[in-house]
Amino acid sequence: MRWMLALPVVSLGVLPVQSDRPLRMTTEGAEYCQVLSARLAASPRAAEDEPRGLGEEGRRLCSLGHYRTGIAKLRRALRAAQSAVR
Repeated sequence: MRWMLALPVVSLGVLPVQSDRPLRMTTEGAEYCQVLSARLAASPRAAEDEPRGLGEEGRRLCSLGHYRTGIAKLRRALRAAQSAVR
């Protein structure tokens, strides 16, 4: 009988989370690495130490075929460049 009490709580874990932001589909591949590299290059603070270093590492990883890790580094570089602006 106790398991019946747990059912409503367990079912909450499968409900989708609503967000105000639109869903953006990403793929792990060379094309997305290029998109992120272009966005980083367009950033006014891309030449600072942290964004530049992370961006170089991300591009290097992408060129070696390590897309997931390279994309993560490029995203960190973008965040670092954006936080330097504020």
